[in-house]
Amino acid sequence: MKLPQPPERLRRPARPGGGPPGGRPRPVRELVLIAVLFGVYKLGRLAASGRVGEAFSNARGVWDLERRLRLPNEAVVQHALLHSRVLVHAADSYYAYVHFPATAAFLIWIYLRRPAHYRWVRRVVVALTAGGLVLHLLVPLAPPRMLAVTGLVDTGAKYGPAVYGAPQTDTVSNQYAAMPSLHIGWAAVVAVGLVVATRTRWRWLWLAHPALTTAVVVGTANHYWLDGAVVAVLLATVLAVVRPPARAALALGSRRVAVAAGPMRTARRE
Repeated sequence: MKLPQPPERLRRPARPGGGPPGGRPRPVRELVLIAVLFGVYKLGRLAASGRVGEAFSNARGVWDLERRLRLPNEAVVQHALLHSRVLVHAADSYYAYVHFPATAAFLIWIYLRRPAHYRWVRRVVVALTAGGLVLHLLVPLAPPRMLAVTGLVDTGAKYGPAVYGAPQTDTVSNQYAAMPSLHIGWAAVVAVGLVVATRTRWRWLWLAHPALTTAVVVGTANHYWLDGAVVAVLLATVLAVVRPPARAALALGSRRVAVAAGPMRTARRE
């Protein structure tokens, strides 16, 4: 008995360089893309350096605005950390070692296990990072650890591990790019991506990652509350425009991958 052929739209060949429709993109292309985007981001951050006076003026403005808005003082969070040397060291370690590895591990996992979702996540990360870079360029901002009026301690420098050196000699990062906090933004992307891409009832616990990241970046005096609020608004805007794949599209993508892989299985059997 001859089986019916799949519709023509399901028998389209793989896209050149992009993998099968609905499947994961080619890994080499993705690695090159990520490297290029990271290079552009770092160059953009460094291009924003050198505006020290403006960065401190903006920092004082942000600090005064938070007080007028009656936001909780960042010192409350830091004082809770400083009661325990182990706790403050753990917070500094979280700030230093979790941000990039956690994001990279998430991108690798979603690339391998949820390729259709990976395309969506990639667009969200690119859009969020681009928006953050624009704000870094427009609004240079000294972090609260540098602003004497805050009374906050640079916990990284005092207790370790330290992420940054002296701002005057730091050629790797722009320390006057506190607004918005991409530590919080990327942590939120990881959490939202895992909530959307998985179905376990425990998936909502991933929201603890951006919540903990917020407490860490504020408690270590690397960011203000408003840095987190701004990145939350920016991410919400990106998510409103860059929509996750619908279930129907995911099912269609899976069928396309299966159809594309069919001839390969037949060839192996023969």
